[in-house]
Amino acid sequence: MAHALDYDDVHESAVMHPGIAIIPTCIAMGERKGRLSGRELITCTALGVDMMCRLALATTPGRTPIQTGWHLTTLFGFMGSAGTAGKVMEFDQERMINAMGIAYHQCCGNGQCVKDGALTKRLGPGFAVKGGITAAMMAEKGITGARNCLEGEMGLYNIYMRGDYDPGILTKDLGKYFEGINVAIKPYPCCRGIHPAIDSALALAQENHIKPENMEEIRVYVSDDHHFLLCTPEDAKWRPRSPVDAQFSIPFGVATALVRSRVLLDDFTEKAVKSKEILDVTAKMKVEIDHTLKRTDQVDPTRVRVTMKSGEIYSEQIEDPLGSLQRPMSFEDCAAKFRDCAKLLDDERMNRVIKLIKKLEEVEDIGEIIALLTDR
Repeated sequence: MAHALDYDDVHESAVMHPGIAIIPTCIAMGERKGRLSGRELITCTALGVDMMCRLALATTPGRTPIQTGWHLTTLFGFMGSAGTAGKVMEFDQERMINAMGIAYHQCCGNGQCVKDGALTKRLGPGFAVKGGITAAMMAEKGITGARNCLEGEMGLYNIYMRGDYDPGILTKDLGKYFEGINVAIKPYPCCRGIHPAIDSALALAQENHIKPENMEEIRVYVSDDHHFLLCTPEDAKWRPRSPVDAQFSIPFGVATALVRSRVLLDDFTEKAVKSKEILDVTAKMKVEIDHTLKRTDQVDPTRVRVTMKSGEIYSEQIEDPLGSLQRPMSFEDCAAKFRDCAKLLDDERMNRVIKLIKKLEEVEDIGEIIALLTDR
């Protein structure tokens, strides 16, 4: 659900969303185990996320599924889930090796679904978690898997990545440095590449109280061809055919921010993407590439300029979008995001979950939290 709604986390350099493979694995296996403390959940999550990110960073860092041919969240999600499940189950070395080998035998997640806009892109991480947990349960029963699943002659890196990898990245400062610190939480339920534009548009809307009917033209300046792809083809990005089109549309994200002064789950429903009020604003929009916006050490900003019918011009460029490593979401920001996702819960349950998460290290059994999220 987190991936389908594009409301997951993201590691910018690894180009993946590790939390959606690791956290569900921890919760499911914690339930199966019968008792998992908050501290154990944090430990298993930190290790699993670190592992998944290292697996990706060791090869083709910064390249998209279209460039590599692989959706790395799904591909490495199998291995990350299996390793995490093995950690929760307290595997010895032999069983852990087998779990990884069995997971490798299932690894998949090609990028064609991204190119074709297929729904399997949303399902990939779920397949990975299912496969990783299955691998661990098989290893528990004594089933063996390939021992050299990563660097063997027919291991993952040689078969899937044609030998293009750096083994040093897999083990450098292992156990001392954790890549989870470089994972950002998304504040808006859409492609991360749209967030800088949304932040700039939100700032304009909230600071200047702009009314949509008074806007003459909106110009959006993006850094490069990669971000320009979030604006093409024009018929799908200016007038989304579906919520998926809207989730990957800079024009739609900017228009929503300008009109609603917010960007939430309800803004990407089948009904919302057909809103005449929003589409009237996208129709006034033009997008240009400005190479001066390119950054090497942080997320590229997006500049939004609004020309009013009165002749006034408002322009905004937020350098550090909300959720970036330079401007991380606060606990209160995350709690607000949770409330947006958990509207089916009553306020009492919602508040109790937030309170428990805030002191997660002290929670003796995460089953207490899970029970609040279900009808049990």
